[in-house]
Amino acid sequence: MTAETITLTEEKETLLITLYGKAGESHLPDSLLKDHFAAEAVSKIDYDFSKLKLDRDLMIGVAMRAHILDGWTREFLKRYPDATVLHLGCGLDSRVFRIDPGPGIRWFDVDYPEVVALRRKLYPQRDNYTLIGSSVTDPAWLEAIPQDKPTMIVAEGLLPYLLPEEVHRLLQRLTAHLPRGELAFDGYSNLGLKFLRNLPSVRATGAKLLWPLDDPRELEQQVPKLRLLNEFLAYDPKGYDPEQVSRMSWLARLTIHVFAMIPPLARMGRLLHYRF
Repeated sequence: MTAETITLTEEKETLLITLYGKAGESHLPDSLLKDHFAAEAVSKIDYDFSKLKLDRDLMIGVAMRAHILDGWTREFLKRYPDATVLHLGCGLDSRVFRIDPGPGIRWFDVDYPEVVALRRKLYPQRDNYTLIGSSVTDPAWLEAIPQDKPTMIVAEGLLPYLLPEEVHRLLQRLTAHLPRGELAFDGYSNLGLKFLRNLPSVRATGAKLLWPLDDPRELEQQVPKLRLLNEFLAYDPKGYDPEQVSRMSWLARLTIHVFAMIPPLARMGRLLHYRF
């Protein structure tokens, strides 16, 4: 089979960071994610992944983040076995295949048309699964999303790349259109965005990070229907899984320990979970 050539740039190209991280972690003998769909997708792509400079520590970190978001989604679907899942900025993530939702779940993946076209070449079709090719900031695509069921919205690796006003408008539209549900995404403080901008993998793509969130409660004021449920701090000893961190290098473990003792560093990155 001919390898798929990648022509994505800037923010779109960052989807390869998380794809490669999940694929790489899934090749490890002690893999948490076991994402063989991601590993197979990477094998079909003609791209120099070495320029992203993802080491084992970063791969494990990517897998831990995805595992938590997967867990929140699975818990929601257990409570609502006939729900809708809306995966925004899906990129080449194989979440729908990792979770493998039951027959009562309707799942929608949304991303730019060129990303959706690439997904169609890399991943199989499945029942009750719809791909929507659109920028998430275009309000028109939302009309295709049903309003009759609770909805789980996942936006991994998306919102920090939008302007603040775009984030607020998007979340206001979603919470106005959908009857009730939950929202999960990764958010970063101003310091966290500065840290991310200097990661070699992000610099390699030329992507711009635009939306900081220093206090998760601020979003409740900006989008009044949201209520914070869970806040997972990337560098909080009460939040991370010690078993997974123990898989990392001694330097990464030391960094996490030091960051956890300094509140501004501990709060640089979060996984956030809201109800609406």
